[in-house]
Amino acid sequence: MNRAVPVSEPQPCRADQAHDQTHDQAHDQAHFPVVIVGAGPTGLMLANLLGQQGVRTLVIERNRSTVAESRAVTIDDESLRTVQASGLMGQVLPQVVLGYGVRYYSWRGKEFARIEPQGQEYGFPKRNAFHQPLLLEQLRAGLQRFAHSAIWFGHELLQFSDEGENGQVVHLQLGHDGATKHLRCQWLVACDGGRSMVRERLGIALVGSSYDEKWLIVDLLGRSSALRHARTWCDPARPAIRLPGPQGTLRYEFMLHAGEDPEQVLQEENVRRWIHARHPADARLAITRKVVYAFHARVAERWQSGRVLLAGDAAHLTPPFAGQGMNSGVRDAANLAWKLAAVVRGEMAPGLLATYAQERKPHAWSLIGMAVRIGRFMQPKSVWAALLAQGALRLCSLYPPVREHVLQLRFKPRPRFHEGFFLPGESAAALVPAGQLLPQPQVELPGGARVALDDMLGPGFAWLGLTDAAVPPDFGLPCRHLRVVAQQDDFLPVQPVQPVQPAQAAQCAVLRDVDGTLERLLRSAGANAVLLRPDRYVLAYLGCAGAPDAVRLQPLAAWCAPPRKTLDAQSARPHRDEDCAFALSTPAATILNDQVKPLQPSRLATTP
Repeated sequence: MNRAVPVSEPQPCRADQAHDQTHDQAHDQAHFPVVIVGAGPTGLMLANLLGQQGVRTLVIERNRSTVAESRAVTIDDESLRTVQASGLMGQVLPQVVLGYGVRYYSWRGKEFARIEPQGQEYGFPKRNAFHQPLLLEQLRAGLQRFAHSAIWFGHELLQFSDEGENGQVVHLQLGHDGATKHLRCQWLVACDGGRSMVRERLGIALVGSSYDEKWLIVDLLGRSSALRHARTWCDPARPAIRLPGPQGTLRYEFMLHAGEDPEQVLQEENVRRWIHARHPADARLAITRKVVYAFHARVAERWQSGRVLLAGDAAHLTPPFAGQGMNSGVRDAANLAWKLAAVVRGEMAPGLLATYAQERKPHAWSLIGMAVRIGRFMQPKSVWAALLAQGALRLCSLYPPVREHVLQLRFKPRPRFHEGFFLPGESAAALVPAGQLLPQPQVELPGGARVALDDMLGPGFAWLGLTDAAVPPDFGLPCRHLRVVAQQDDFLPVQPVQPVQPAQAAQCAVLRDVDGTLERLLRSAGANAVLLRPDRYVLAYLGCAGAPDAVRLQPLAAWCAPPRKTLDAQSARPHRDEDCAFALSTPAATILNDQVKPLQPSRLATTP
């Protein structure tokens, strides 16, 4: 349990308060560049990513620890790629059940469809099972790597006030064990869940729908069935889902009908009877949790108000049928972390943060739409409706392209932005257009070692160019350069010939495209190089027909701060350095009452 500690007192480095005492004495503990409200998956992932970027960050959580129950059970390939970026893959991956699918059963109990995707476009299987309390503990422990990061459990945000453009600070009032603390921050990120206090205080409404159907969730332990795939019974009598998890865990979900009393439904005898009807052996397992919930398909009208941003369930609520609620929050963290870091460091103007909602909000809506459609399919209202929907799927599956579209989960919306911080201009035939997440293939290093692409790219912007690509012009931001040797070629004698170990991969400036993925993507875009954002979305293709690269990259200069004053990322206190490459003396944005408004150009890209 946390004790009451004055804000100015250095705190020991522990799992619940990850500080370095010497470091804290050098900083004002009443001021943090970024404060995150909520120690759930979104908040802790964001804190770890900011820690990787060297940004001094505080997480405050009103509870005494992270949650002990599994609210989410599915982690997808994009989220695992973000775990990789956080540097915690070695801890997280061994505890994940990789590559599970879903088998669908009719109202007669006969299997009629399977979704078992095999591809690993982003470096990991598309669907994976995990144990949320364990992931939260791993993320919490991960913050101990950063002396400039901290978690304060047992601290509740009571009040906050944004001083706006002139003050450039948010004042926070916290409650802890009956005492009050006062803090300041440059940016406040609300990851405080679907009932977000921050969102409510800002007067930001949720738009969308809430549904009448309620569902019973039952978590069990000690399953004897080794089948890793989920089972879904699309039965109007009682739609149900069975989801195996790691360490012998198991979840059942049952739909309640109108008029059923949740208290009666939760009685253990009733719960075990419903489970027995689906898999008799499971009815004897130990029950660790049972709860009735309703689901929502809603998104916040605004995701930013001045220096306050919303993320995770505070920004969007997703029905559970596609397993995308938590994953959407992790996408928020990946999008927001590097932008906050660049603004705090003084490298980029605050207007960059306006692209956070511009990019993430439409994609969050698209995943909500997918979840709603899956839910309708899973919850037929009658036997005739079940026959029609299931028959239509069987019929479509006779056509191989449609079957593969469903089987490989290709109906899931692509991680792509239609407007935001990227530069279009590639060929219309591009397999991965600008504004879309780049695939992550395995690449080969001199000496034969193979690693995942992201392990070579580092935490910032990156340039990948074929051997015939010209060195990119300076666009005002630090960027790692990597030469790509084509699949059919070998490393030239002039390149390093001694073996490069995976641990040294970050220092290697050349790699081989072992399966041809990178060259294929570049050629389809009519380019010989690609510029990547820190979150691995394509910022721009280079070497294309038309305007020279230097001209194409000119719009990026409007987002970079002039070289007159810089911000220490760990203290957010400006210091003068006339020779520094970046500064934040004349911001390229104005902060208004409702949101950050970037100056022209307000959009780098608008694509159809």
